[in-house]
Amino acid sequence: MTDHTTASPLVEVIRGDFIESVHFGHAVVADASGQVIAAWGDPDAIILPRSSCKMIQALPLIESGAADALGLTAEHLALSCASHQGAEIHRARVSRWLGDLGMSDDDLRCGPQIPNDATERHRLRDAGEHACQLHNNCSGKHSGFLSLKSHIGGNAEYVEPSHPVQIAVCAAFEEMTGETSPGYGIDGCSAPNFACSIAGLARAAARMAQPSGLGASREQAAERLVAAMMAHPELVAGEGRACTALMRALPGVAAVKTGAEGVFVGILPGKGWGIAVKISDGATRAAELAISALLVQAGVADPADPEIARYLSPRVLNRRDIDTGYMRRHAGFAAELL
Repeated sequence: MTDHTTASPLVEVIRGDFIESVHFGHAVVADASGQVIAAWGDPDAIILPRSSCKMIQALPLIESGAADALGLTAEHLALSCASHQGAEIHRARVSRWLGDLGMSDDDLRCGPQIPNDATERHRLRDAGEHACQLHNNCSGKHSGFLSLKSHIGGNAEYVEPSHPVQIAVCAAFEEMTGETSPGYGIDGCSAPNFACSIAGLARAAARMAQPSGLGASREQAAERLVAAMMAHPELVAGEGRACTALMRALPGVAAVKTGAEGVFVGILPGKGWGIAVKISDGATRAAELAISALLVQAGVADPADPEIARYLSPRVLNRRDIDTGYMRRHAGFAAELL
């Protein structure tokens, strides 16, 4: 797994005149040929990509013919890549999707989750209802898995590593990363999460950005998934989330996706580049800053844009909303990309 001794300082937290904390990690920018354009830390460090790779996991949904056979739209595809807030716009769409499959919450294997969306959380409280699996941030991905299962077959336990769904997911993941996965961990949603190097994850993102040469089926699948993410950023995450905010600030320019434990991926179709970030201590705040810094240095994001600046140089406020400091990229990280 990740060797934290090879990580580089990526993000600093400043309080007053002092560097209070430093987040170390690994970051790679790659092109679709697999060439590493820039790297910090160890590009060969093995990581679990967590939810950052959902668009790769969704490739078989389209390549198998399931998406077209079931009439799935761009909204369905965006949800298949999502780590959503469990808001009404997410829950209701997933519920309808399952209904169209002749399925329900009972068919999901992701587990219930109290929604992160405050409005939906309060609605459940006021109605005396409990959160269900539809609220799980991965319910869209799992609806994609169930759609694939309905098309290619297999038993109800579609999250088992030996299930045809996960065999297809693993094959797509290994082909896109260009690596044989050394193994997997079980994700928070109970599905296997296949390991790869940080460079492999960046390579896969670059191939999603520029899939030419991967075969007509994969090219179309990658293009449709990336386009769906960029067209529906509110479905990929939700209000107040970095994925949604950054994609709204970069319409049609970048698709970005967070993962648990400090992972973030960027897909840049115009450049054919992929970006992968892993923060060693798992801090989301550092991963959000790091991906923003790399988007700026890649020349696709304006640091003066308020939404970019919000993640690029966030302020540190105390409980009285007094400005006590800020976060910044470490001087040795992403100063020059080209």
